[in-house]
Amino acid sequence: MSEERHDIMDETAIRRALTRIAHEILEKNKGIDNCVLVGIRTRGIYLARRIAERILEIEGKQVVAGELDITSYRDDRSGSNEGGGGTAACVDRDGQSLGIQDKRVILFDDVLYTGRTIRAAMDALMDHGRPQLIQLAVLADRGHRELPIRADYVGKNVPTSKLEKIEVYLSEIDGEDKVTIIQQRGQQA
Repeated sequence: MSEERHDIMDETAIRRALTRIAHEILEKNKGIDNCVLVGIRTRGIYLARRIAERILEIEGKQVVAGELDITSYRDDRSGSNEGGGGTAACVDRDGQSLGIQDKRVILFDDVLYTGRTIRAAMDALMDHGRPQLIQLAVLADRGHRELPIRADYVGKNVPTSKLEKIEVYLSEIDGEDKVTIIQQRGQQA
């Protein structure tokens, strides 16, 4: 079995997509007042921070960009407790608890696939408070939803087969910015 790798977004495409998403967030929310950006660990954190930087450049206003660890809320990982009742860290950049009560929360993840990660993230957020609303921003949407979840902001829609995989690389942890599609060869469907 071999695999073919194709880059579908480079550094420039990612930068443009994030700038567009920042503008869309500002437009849809009529500014950034009462908004909190929350990135799902790991790559979602860096996407949320980059959007916060873009918003500061565009609007001249600082927006909080926090992070969310949903490991204990996953229903597809061993050791989880059936998808709820766990403890998740929802913190700001300094490690302080992030206040989301009555806030407009924009949740960030790198790839939207089945929707299970987002469901777990929403459960974790609700255990921290009751947001006014939750919106979803993703860098890549590859389809194949198992739950009725749709992103409000999408960097790139990437139709895939279930045998394909999307990998996101971000300079903060991977040393480069790119999105790659991996096609498995020699595998039976």
